[in-house]
Amino acid sequence: MGRVADIAVIGAGPYGLSLASHLLARGVGVRIFGHPMQAWRESMPNGMKLKSEGFASNLSDPGREYTLKAYCSKNHISYAHTGLPVDVDTFISYGEAFQRRFVPDLERKMVVSVEPAPHGFDLVLENEEVVAARRVVVASGIRSFDYIPAELRGLPPELLTHSVAYGDAHHLSGRDVIVVGAGASAMDIAALLRARGATPSVMTRRQGIRFQSPLGARSVYEKIVAPMTPLGPGWKSVLCVRAPMVFHAMPEAFRVDVVRRYLGPAPAWFVREQIEGHVPYITGSSVAEASVKDGRVRLLIRQAEGQTREVFADHVVAATGYRVDLDRLIFLGEGIRSRLKRAAGAPALSRNFESSVPDLYFVGTAAANSFGPMMRFAHGAAFTSRRLSQHLVGRSPRSTVLAAKLNSNVEAQRQMQ
Repeated sequence: MGRVADIAVIGAGPYGLSLASHLLARGVGVRIFGHPMQAWRESMPNGMKLKSEGFASNLSDPGREYTLKAYCSKNHISYAHTGLPVDVDTFISYGEAFQRRFVPDLERKMVVSVEPAPHGFDLVLENEEVVAARRVVVASGIRSFDYIPAELRGLPPELLTHSVAYGDAHHLSGRDVIVVGAGASAMDIAALLRARGATPSVMTRRQGIRFQSPLGARSVYEKIVAPMTPLGPGWKSVLCVRAPMVFHAMPEAFRVDVVRRYLGPAPAWFVREQIEGHVPYITGSSVAEASVKDGRVRLLIRQAEGQTREVFADHVVAATGYRVDLDRLIFLGEGIRSRLKRAAGAPALSRNFESSVPDLYFVGTAAANSFGPMMRFAHGAAFTSRRLSQHLVGRSPRSTVLAAKLNSNVEAQRQMQ
């Protein structure tokens, strides 16, 4: 098992990498586990573009210098603060370059188990190695939280998938596919399916599909009425970005309701031309029942007026979003999960991202019910990394900080040679 690590970070996406870069710069001994940008690389549709604007798609380093703009400039990739959608492949490559620069000692192993121990926690890796750590930060992203409505869960896996499972979608070429949902992931998947030769339809409870509007030149009046933020324009977004600690002080019911309702997954403006006039909508409808008939999916659909009708498809994609549920984090042992206080399924966190299990922290989407909608976006990594790294440094033994600083100085000198 070896020496006890001061801090272990589980996950190497935007939040895990950003936090690790801040901790390492502060001289804290940290081990981080995972594959860089794995969820983005494996779960996002090929050819997808980010809904976030370029200026809002940065990871966070301590010097605030290695932005997406800086990466694109160095690699001769087109970039604009607003108005030019960011390719997901560009964002993934940026995250991987960030990792190589700031977190070179990332351990590309998955954590399969976390259990309490006298020194804090024992982490079991996929190769059965056991890592001892005093404190653990869970930055595992959203992949464990995909939500499928109960009406669809009885379908066999060969006929039903969640939108998180898509990459290329060539296997659905020539198939009739119903995409359930009307958010960004639904439209991204529908556009991808059409490009791959499938025949998609989009079904939603809504009476219509509302796409985001492109950000053009804004008047002084518009900038005053709805200031621009990394989450989009509007004073509510200003508060989400600038006052996460105020949000944390609000009653739990208020926080949960805001996170559930605000900044929903509206489809991006640049997908609209690939959808409208090409992909039929089944609006004002919900799935009442799903079954298999003659090898195809049979959906009994209930319309807003109360009538029902049948539709058939070769496959169903549930683009039905994510719901944080700690019981889905099966790598956390039952002895830990049973002690976690919750806020609507998510961990209830202190002002420093600490859960009700001492020395166990959560960041990213899992922290949204405590700190607000910003935690669902890459932009939230900056606030998270600054605040949590400062807190963790204050609780680290001085000897481990000095040792880590010495190691980081040696590593920096080695890279300069």
